Amino acid sequence: MRTRRGISYPRAHVCLDDVVFERRDFGGDNMACRKRRRLSPGIAGKRDFFDVLPDDLVISILSKLSSTAACSSDFANVLIVCKRLNSLAVRPLVLSKASPKMFAIKAKSWSESAHRFLKNCADAGNVEACYTLGMILFYCLENRGSGASLMAKAAISSHAPALYSLAVIQFNGSGGSKNDKDLRAGVALCARAAFLGHIDALRELGHCLQDGYGVRQNVAKGRRFLVQANARELATVLSSAAASNNFTRSWLTWSPHPIPHPNPRHNHRHQAVPGCPLLSDFGCNVPAPEAHPSSKFLAEWFGARGGVPGPGLRLCSHVGCGRPETRKHEFRRCSVCGAVNYCSRACQALDWKLRHKAECAPVERWLDEEGDGGEGNGAGHGNDDVIAES
Repeated sequence: MRTRRGISYPRAHVCLDDVVFERRDFGGDNMACRKRRRLSPGIAGKRDFFDVLPDDLVISILSKLSSTAACSSDFANVLIVCKRLNSLAVRPLVLSKASPKMFAIKAKSWSESAHRFLKNCADAGNVEACYTLGMILFYCLENRGSGASLMAKAAISSHAPALYSLAVIQFNGSGGSKNDKDLRAGVALCARAAFLGHIDALRELGHCLQDGYGVRQNVAKGRRFLVQANARELATVLSSAAASNNFTRSWLTWSPHPIPHPNPRHNHRHQAVPGCPLLSDFGCNVPAPEAHPSSKFLAEWFGARGGVPGPGLRLCSHVGCGRPETRKHEFRRCSVCGAVNYCSRACQALDWKLRHKAECAPVERWLDEEGDGGEGNGAGHGNDDVIAES
């Protein structure tokens, strides 16, 4: 074969068995070089064609993998396979579809790379990443503004846990003073989260209506919401128990005797209801629901610090919550014993069924451990707000 000028191409003696081949250039000198071994037509069908796959197809496969990953390591193992997967796996389309289980980060494993991964997912539009990173920033890293903004971003996308968390912040005035409480905004956020099926928000809304807290009092409607919350909670547990073949009838026990109010001082104000667990404010004695990964992170974060979020601050007594106080006397104490405190009525109801029901004992007076100067409203005993076991 000749070039356009009539010069012949140099002849090359290629050895298919050896990697080194000999080539004669235009000057007639021999050069030995390394080159990838050529494949014969007989084994060409056994080649790996991954490099010729279009990026759109690979990204689609990675998106499916990220949406079904059972843990973060499932996705991390893909990143170390090759450079191409490493670059395509961090595309916004892939990160936006990441499953909630990918964000189950341990508090002891928190690092700058974990922070960067959550931020990239949040920037890609993943609402679960927005909520998880927002909770970590707001409560753990004390970056209130950025944390609230990320939770609001998730709430705008109708993320029910984010809506409920913002409601708790509004009810408690978290991140500010007691004057920053906005009860009406908390009720509105709870109503939206309850509409989306959030059980804790529905229970919180029922108590607000029953007590006239941030909304006009409507006892009948509040009781109806509480019954709906208990029914949804039971249905969720029964469906998961049926899937695992772990069903027990003790959850549906019916008693002909009325259920007394846990606080004897409230028996004259609240009429006792028949012994159906669904009609109780606290529902059936079902197993505790699995805590959200962000709640587990908060519990582990502050547990590693001795369970004290700061000087004079306390954690929510419900073990599955993990929310800390952002100022002294932010949370309300139990009106019976004063030994526990909760960020919301939903945490109070869950902790009552799981633990506090067997421990709560009335006392004549419980003293403020931190001394005077709290921001409580003076209700009940001491300087803290009190929360009735109802």
